[in-house]
Amino acid sequence: MEKKEMVCIVCPMGCQMEVVKNELSEEGYEVWGNQCLRGKVYGIKEMTNPTRVLTTTVKITEGSLPRLPVSTKGAIPKGLMMEAMKVINRTAVNAPVRVGDVIIKNILDTGVNVVATRSMKAVSRFQSQKVS
Repeated sequence: MEKKEMVCIVCPMGCQMEVVKNELSEEGYEVWGNQCLRGKVYGIKEMTNPTRVLTTTVKITEGSLPRLPVSTKGAIPKGLMMEAMKVINRTAVNAPVRVGDVIIKNILDTGVNVVATRSMKAVSRFQSQKVS
């Protein structure tokens, strides 16, 4: 019998749940301990296809900082996280960038875009160097 104990992260309540595989139930799983329907959906999803939002940075040239914060616009399968990071680490953008700009479209054919989570103006090389 496949069984997993978990804490629901859908809302601030943090319900302690137990999810058990049950071929006889309509969803194929039974969930105990959830206070709401969202917890049940989360528990079953965690057992069948766990997903996460990925938040990280990419290289940016001519920006006020060397890295630009980015995030997936939605959740991607947890099993693709390392491969997604390889794609993101090979990516570089040029300033200026605005919040919400698509940095990588449809990462790993998931249907999810990677977007900028901060705006960054362009700064010339000479402006960014300190003068002594």
